[in-house]
Amino acid sequence: MSASVKLPIGDRGGATYDPASDRARLGRQAQAVWDAMVSGKVHTLQTLEAATGHPQASISARLRDFRKPEYGCHTVERLRSGEGRGLYLYVLRVNRGER
Repeated sequence: MSASVKLPIGDRGGATYDPASDRARLGRQAQAVWDAMVSGKVHTLQTLEAATGHPQASISARLRDFRKPEYGCHTVERLRSGEGRGLYLYVLRVNRGER
């Protein structure tokens, strides 16, 4: 992986975020989601939950984090599955610094 690719480690924001309690846990969570997504394969929140062991709501939050400038401005595509059940597919497009 290129040295210019920012990994998803760092402080999170929010009114309830406590760095002493949350930084390491959320960093591990972000790294697990990153590792599952970085291949560029399509995933659902359910498949990511199975791959990482983390809850779907937390995975969704980490995917949103990946889009933020402090985590590299990566693209996380959210695609409707077409099955008519409100199921979405997610694909990570890593920003390798070309922006």
